This record gives sequence, C-alpha cells and structure tokens, in this order.
Amino acid sequence: MHRRLALLTTPLAVAVALGIAAPPASAEPDTGGSYARHMPRPDLTGENFYFVMGDRFENGDPANDTGGLAGDPNTTGFDPTSKGFYNGGDLDGLRSRLDYIQGLGTTAIWLTPIFENKPVQLEDGPSAGYHGYWITDFTQVDPHLGTNQDLTDLVDAAHERGIKVFFDIITNHTADVIGYTDGDRTAYVSKDAVPYRDASGDVFDDRDHAGTEEFPELDPERSFPYVPELDAGEEDLKVPAWLNDVTNYHNRGNTTFTGEDSQYGDFFGLDDLFTEKPEVVDGMVDIYKTWVEDFDIDGFRIDTMKHVNDEFWQEFGPRLQKIAAADGNPDFFMFGEVALDGYDLAAKQFTSHYTTRDRMQAILDFPFQAAARDFASKGVRTKRLVKFFLDDDVYTDSDSNAYSLPTFLGNHDMGRIGYFLKTDNPGADDAELLARDRLAHELMYLSRGNPVVYYGDEQGFAGLGGDQSARQTMFASQVEEYQQGDQLGTDNTGADDNFVTDHPLYEDIAALAALRSEHPALADGAQQVRFHEKRPGLFAFSRIDHAQQREYVVVLNNSTQARSATIPTWVPKGAFRKVYGEGPATLTTNAERRLDVLVPGLSSVVYESRTKIPRSKRAPQTRLGVTTGNVSDGRIAVRANVRGSSFYEVTFQRRLEPLGRWQTIGVDDTAPYRVFDDTATDLLPRDRVSYRAAVLDNAGHTRGTSPITVRVPETVLRVTSPAPNGGVGDVYPVTVTATVDPERPLQVVRFQRSVEGGPWTSLGRDSSAPVYTVVDDVSDLARGTSVRYRATLTEPSGSTVTRTIQVFVSAPEPSVDSVTVAGSLQSELGCPEDWQPGCDTTHLAFDAGDGLWHGTFTLPAGSYDWKVAIDDSWTVNYGSGGAAGGGNLTLVVPEGGGSYVFTWDPITHEPSVVPAD
Repeated sequence: MHRRLALLTTPLAVAVALGIAAPPASAEPDTGGSYARHMPRPDLTGENFYFVMGDRFENGDPANDTGGLAGDPNTTGFDPTSKGFYNGGDLDGLRSRLDYIQGLGTTAIWLTPIFENKPVQLEDGPSAGYHGYWITDFTQVDPHLGTNQDLTDLVDAAHERGIKVFFDIITNHTADVIGYTDGDRTAYVSKDAVPYRDASGDVFDDRDHAGTEEFPELDPERSFPYVPELDAGEEDLKVPAWLNDVTNYHNRGNTTFTGEDSQYGDFFGLDDLFTEKPEVVDGMVDIYKTWVEDFDIDGFRIDTMKHVNDEFWQEFGPRLQKIAAADGNPDFFMFGEVALDGYDLAAKQFTSHYTTRDRMQAILDFPFQAAARDFASKGVRTKRLVKFFLDDDVYTDSDSNAYSLPTFLGNHDMGRIGYFLKTDNPGADDAELLARDRLAHELMYLSRGNPVVYYGDEQGFAGLGGDQSARQTMFASQVEEYQQGDQLGTDNTGADDNFVTDHPLYEDIAALAALRSEHPALADGAQQVRFHEKRPGLFAFSRIDHAQQREYVVVLNNSTQARSATIPTWVPKGAFRKVYGEGPATLTTNAERRLDVLVPGLSSVVYESRTKIPRSKRAPQTRLGVTTGNVSDGRIAVRANVRGSSFYEVTFQRRLEPLGRWQTIGVDDTAPYRVFDDTATDLLPRDRVSYRAAVLDNAGHTRGTSPITVRVPETVLRVTSPAPNGGVGDVYPVTVTATVDPERPLQVVRFQRSVEGGPWTSLGRDSSAPVYTVVDDVSDLARGTSVRYRATLTEPSGSTVTRTIQVFVSAPEPSVDSVTVAGSLQSELGCPEDWQPGCDTTHLAFDAGDGLWHGTFTLPAGSYDWKVAIDDSWTVNYGSGGAAGGGNLTLVVPEGGGSYVFTWDPITHEPSVVPAD
C-alpha cells in the first residue's frame, strides 16, 4: 500500500481503506432530514474506574479477619500466608485509603462481590471465598469484610469526595450447596439426552417459556436429569429463602463452558440458577433493588453475563434502571462480563449482542484488552487497531454505543498488564517495560470508553499469571509468592506496603486522569481514526469537542524508535497546542489540513486545535446502502457514504412496511457511518423493512436520503458438527448438532442422513434450544463410506431452512493432544511431584482400535486420589463421572501392590481404572 492510502482523510477514504464499496446513489434524496440528531451519550462516559478486590486492599479492622468464626483456616477461611484464603483486607481498610484512590484521579470504585460467602469450599483446593463469588447470603456484607454499616460508611465517604461506588454482582450462580443423589459435581447431561419435565412428567423446553410469566411447575424428583439434594444443616443456608428451593436451579451437572452447557451447567459445582424462570428473574431484581435503594449504589458490574439467557437480561437491566431512576439516580450504570479472546468483528458482534439484543447498557470491553495488549506489549502492526475501532459500530443502537464501554488492560482472572508485558518481552529492561505499560494506559485513557485500573497496576504489580497469582495484597503480604514478586518501576516487593504515590505509574495514571478531566473531549468526544502504518509505529485518531467544535489529535507510537507522519485533520492553517507528551509546544496545519508530528518511541502526544473546525456551508450528499447477508445475530448492516470532509453525524431509521412508523435505530459520529440493525427482536424472516439516513453537519444543516426497502433475511441454520468433509470414527456414536441464528421460541430442527447418495432417512427431531442434536450410529458402515447429514429448520410460521454436510466414515482420531493421569500417585510412578498435569511419565496413549486412551501402571499399596488432565494443563480436567473439573477418583491398591489399566473415554469424558490382567 502506498503511504498516502494510510491517510484516512475523508469518510469515503475510510470506506475505501476498509474495502467497503460505495453503494449506488439514492434517487431523489430527502434533502430535509429533519430527523437528524446528535449521537447520544445516554450512559456514563467520563468515569475513571478503580477495580478493587476487598480482601486484598487494606486491613482496617483485624478483628474481622476470621469473619467471626473459630477454628483453623479450613473453617474460618482466613490464612494470610495463603493466596487462596482470606488475607485480611476489608471495607474499613478501603475507606481509610480513599485519599490514595482519589489521588489517582479515580471517579468510580468497582468492588469485587462483598456479599456473604461460603467461607471455604473443601472441594476447591481447599480454597476460601475471599474473592466474593461463592455467595450464600445476598443481603449481608461478608463478615470477613465488615458489616452493612461499614458499607454505608464507605459509600458515604466516597460520595463526599465525588467518587461513585459500583458493586460486582452475580445472577448466574450461588455457592456450591446443592448436591445430587448420584454424587456431587457430576458430568453435564444435555437437554437432548434428558429433557426437562414438569411436575406431571410431561416434557417441555424451558426456552419456550423464558421471558414470559408462565412457567411449568417443577418437581425435584422428576423434573431434572439429576435429583438435587441438600446436606443436613444446609436446607436454609441461603438468603433470601427462595434460593433454598432446589427447583430454582438447572441441576444438570458441571459445565464444560461450551455449547448448551455454557448456560445450563454448574461452574465447578457452583449452583447454576434457573434464570429462565420468572421467579428467579423477580428474585434477583428484588435482591439488587434493595442495595440500590438502601445503600445508594451507583451501578453494577455483572459477572458471567454470557452464561445467562437473553430473556433474563432483557428484563433485569431495564427494570433496575427504572428502579434506580425512581430512587433519584437516573445515571445508574451497569456493565457485564462477556469474557472471550480476540478482537475481530466476530468477537465484537458477540459482545455487542448484550447491549443491543439484550438491552443492557454496556459490557466490559474484553476485545479492547486484547487489542491494547497486542499494540502496547506485542508491538503489532497498527492497522489492526484501525479495524478494531472502526468496528465499534456494532455497538450502536438507539440508546447505547461504544463510548460507554469500560476498557481495561488486565484483571483478577486473566492476569495483570505487568505480567503480559514481561511475558511478551522477556528480554526487556525495566525502562522499556515501564514505557510499554505507560503506552497501554495512554491508549486506554485517550481513546473512547471508561478506563479501568486494576488495583496494584499503578504500583507495577506483575505476578506470575492469572487468578490467585494476580490477586496480591496492597498491604505487606505474608504469601511467599507475593513477597517475592518483582514489580515494575520500583525496588519494592509484595513484602512491603505498596501505597506509594510517587511511583512512576501512579503519577502517569494520575496525569492521564487529570488530562481527561481538563479536556472532556478526550473522555467522550467523537473519535475519528486518522492514520496508521503498515508496520509497528504510529496510530492516530481525533477526538472532537462537539460543543466547541475543537479537534484533539492523539498520536501513539508502539515502535521503539521515534516516528514522524503527516496527520489529517479538519482544521486548515490552524494552530494546535500540545496538551500531553513530548514535542513542540505548538504545531500548525497546512492548507490541506494536515499536521506534521514527530513522536518518540513507545510514547504518545496530544494536540488541541486553537481554532474551531470551519462551519459547513451545507449538509453533504449521502448515499445509503444495505447489506442483508452474512451479518450474524439477525442483523442488517446499514451504511451511509457521506460526500464531505468535516465533522458529521448520521441518524439511521427504519420502518416495517407497509404501515410502520419510522424509528431511529442509531446515530453514528465516526466514518464509516454504519449501524447493524437487530431485526430478530421484533421482525420475522421475509418481512419488508425500509431504511433511511440523514446527515447533520457541524453548522446544523441536515440532508436525508430516500428509503431503501429490503426483506429481513432467512434465519441462518448451521450444522456445527461433525466437521464437513471430514472423517467420523466408526467406533464412536456420531453427534450431529445444529444451531440457528437468531434463536426464536418454538423452532424445530429435523435431521436426516443419506449413505452413498442413497435415499434420505430420518434420524429424529429436536425442539430444545440452543443446540439441536441427534446421534447416529455408523459402526455398520465400511471405512471410506460417504454419509450426508441434512438439517431442516421449521420456523413457527411454517417456513423452512435446510443445510447439508458430507462426511466420511474413518478410523477414530484423537481429539486432544495428551491425557495425563494426575494425582497423589504420580511420585510413585516417577514424576517429580504429585498433581502434575504436564508429567509425561503418566501420559495415556490413544488406541485407534477402540478410540479410547489407555495406560498401564504399577503401584505400591496405598490409597490414591486422581483424575485426568488434558493437554498437560489443569485448564481442562475430568473427574468422577466424567464431570469437567469434577471430584477426584480414589484407587485403593492392596498389600503387595499391583498393575492397573487407566482409561479415558473422549466421548463421555469419564476416567476409569481396572486391574491389569
């Protein structure tokens, strides 16, 4: 690409750079466009969040360290020498450090869950509920953290300083209290294998009732694949009382975090709530209504959002917003955790589903985290950031957009930005790591969204990984791993108190927060991508002060060398004043409105225009285009190519033909101007729908387009397994699955097969969403035989969609790279230690004859606990009954020892062991 093609000077240039073809001009445009509006900022956009884990910040009251319990750590949960137990931090400690937090420029504190937890779950290490995600009482502060009055005092003290307080809340699950008569933490049983039954024994699909006020009555003995039970003394453990009704849970066993079980399975035994039931929806609204009304909480971060059904969010979010508004807080703000990897368009289409289809205000921006790490830590080509920000349009609808998304660089689960920097740059010295850390924060603070600082990042905390290794104490730690932890920019370690206000990262972040405060356009001004390089180097964008029509030019350099470039602006022959970074105090654009900038390596500069963007003389011509195919989640892509080069905002509207009213579906203030209209909520396939757009220029002129009428596309049906044109093992049952997009109640999928081009024969039908499944037996077919599978979706209206794939019968092939027998027997078998998932001495071998993994080992007498670990890691492991993350199995070897055959079945996931012959 010639260098000048990287200069994104006009909306059309942006479109061309992205490969977006200009649509044909609309005939007879409506030049009035009276419906054109400014792009809204309906939710919070100017906050600086500080994310705190209450137990790990400051110990203000040692008297509550054990939570009022007596005994050893496995009873009280308190052990300051263990990273998996309570370490002593509390709400009083947090309140005592508000000066420190405020000095960072913080405007909002986000607290990990503060509700009363099950102190210890012996099955998990053992480990304690210090993190807050094992809740038993949703009405009380966990006694290890303090009291409800301590919370009131904290919120009042924060509010006095102008700092908001946000809770981390959970609606997906509670602590692990429910067991099953078949055992605890059992393998997941799908709805296809064992459907739900009502109290009378009749089969039903819960998805057909979700979002309604009617739900079948359930019976613990006959409604679920497992019969739930409570241990003696725990029948009334949870508060409120409705949480003790076992029919308010899915009761299907442990999730594997994929497919159907991602929304129905238990997280490592945590009791998964039946959020499709109206009683559960109402109960959760009532729980959090109390915290809003009684404690003046400013908003919620919502855990595990993607593991809860859409209908729950469509009711929960709007109801709580109304409750907060009625209580005097119209700015109440909620954002959800939708964790995933990657930052391409597909990733953002998935995360934006929750703000568009599900009507939630915002999501925690995981795609930004991945993009920021690639840019600042890995030093990838800056073109990837261009595409990332331009794809923000998928978040735009009538009442939300990407400007309110909380952005972050690391967290308590994945790990810290310091850890990523050290991992990605193993040869870098401390000065380079600090510069890259600062660059990551500059990208986060200067681009759209609400930046989130994870506590301790401002002190250079790095850690050894995610989860417990990323949860250091700010006060002097007694945990050996934390004490020995190296920190960026300081000689301090975890053995020291780390409330250091002259740490270079603390000062850098405070300066960025102050910059956003002094120049609000850097917080919520329109963001227009301006420039990128094909290699690592410069990435530039403008932030526009809408009211003053002033332009800020932000240029970041992820190369280690200084770089120069000519950056397009909308201000001709205008002076720009430096407000951040190193460089000349003033720069001036030329007649072509371009600004010459030099940026040192691994740093950023910001320049503010001293003159306004020239007023437009008339609204520019606009071409409208609509794409109905290949857009996921029932969305139609609508775009407007604006023939001008200034600051514009485009309002998009649609109506259902022939008699519908025009409704605004979104406003975009950044080229290319697009919305992705969600048609699945209120339209049906083949409905006729019209779109139009109107541009608003910076002088208040408007111009509209003529409508374009299209039909809503057919529902997308995908056969998701087996893989097309691949092999299916002749010793395994073949699971044929299909998904539909968008999902609607009462959809049915029928499956058929054809052998070697022969007639189609029925395999069955499935009406249970979200994954439609049948099982086929090919064991009687010769290897090499061609088999076609056909899935036919029938909509409630009677319309159908069909998809077909072809596969071949083959010998079985391994689906994973390795399987390890891991447990207390490994040291006896030659491993350096027990419970080592990567010890190849206890690897099993794949047998192509039966499709199973086997290994024969000789053991001395004794009792041994074990399970299997997949691909040399604990990330995926299977225990008793084949449950993901399930309980250990026990092998008792009699006197004299013996040889045993260990087996793992990759279909059922069940490990087993028998004496060798």
